[in-house]
Amino acid sequence: MAITIRPLSDEQRKPIPQELGFGGVFSDHMFTQEYRDGAWHDATIGAYGPFTIDPSCAVLHYAQEIFEGLKAYRRPDGNINLFRPWDNAKRFTRSALRMAMAPVDEDMFLESIRELIKLDHRWVPSEAGASYYIRPSLIATQNALGVMPSNRYLHFLIGGPVGPYFKGGFNPVGVYISDTYRRAVKGGVGDAKTGGNYAASLFVGQEASDKGYSQVLWLDAIEGRYVEEVGAMNIMFVYGNKIITPKLTGSILPGITRYSVIELAADLGYDISEQQIDVNDVLADIQSGAITEVFGCGTAAVIAPVGKFGMGDQEYLINNNQTGPVAERIYKELTGIQYGHIEDRFGWTETIEVS
Repeated sequence: MAITIRPLSDEQRKPIPQELGFGGVFSDHMFTQEYRDGAWHDATIGAYGPFTIDPSCAVLHYAQEIFEGLKAYRRPDGNINLFRPWDNAKRFTRSALRMAMAPVDEDMFLESIRELIKLDHRWVPSEAGASYYIRPSLIATQNALGVMPSNRYLHFLIGGPVGPYFKGGFNPVGVYISDTYRRAVKGGVGDAKTGGNYAASLFVGQEASDKGYSQVLWLDAIEGRYVEEVGAMNIMFVYGNKIITPKLTGSILPGITRYSVIELAADLGYDISEQQIDVNDVLADIQSGAITEVFGCGTAAVIAPVGKFGMGDQEYLINNNQTGPVAERIYKELTGIQYGHIEDRFGWTETIEVS
């Protein structure tokens, strides 16, 4: 199915703001297509703007929806890199199937991103540390009440320029460990990128913010002792030249940046392993100095050093709240590949020619 493109005129296009936050500015165009009668229809790129749904729309009542997040990066030659978008397409399919939704053709998923970037390439920033965030989404749109999968869906794609995810940029953040509430359970939908997982995190996220922390570290829902992931990131623990990260159990989102860090770290000579990690061992190892660094990894933040954990009324300082050499090296290598400053020896990037 071809994509119909309805570009705005130069007069209709919006000015690009000078100040970039994260997730509040969107470019001129968006992609939409609709699933009905067992097939996808009307693949279109047109003006960014609101769409209308009925008050009985299934997504509003039963939260049948998924999304993805990936970025486009301005290269030194003016062209644009996408980072492992085919892996986002695969995860979008897995999430759709887990949520009993009609999957989107992965070639169409990728083509819609390419065409939107080509049309809105002026919105991809060239400033250091800035990028263009891409948000594909799929929502249930059947107008009926009843706990059942929808028979209609809307796949849409929006994007816009962003600065660093954390206001402090590439500097250590504080993470609060929730010892009471849980986000996801094995056998649930923790490994699907669906909004309910994030809605479940908001209450504790606000509690953490009130205590002065930027993120929440979640523990497993069965025993409440094994480390899973941070709200917006997977998590890595550094023991000198060794890096360990929680193994995937079905309740952890399989992060694309996580996969990349595992492969990159091994290539750089680090000993990296995936294993079950007891939070009590983590806190003891921080206090003894065995853990030399902790960092998160995800599309939005890329690499985020963790300077401290809080749990209950106790605080655990990591590396004197300073960015460590391992996180810094991986950050520079990974972003160097993403922006095209370093040769992509892994085949992770796809270049869109726009210059």
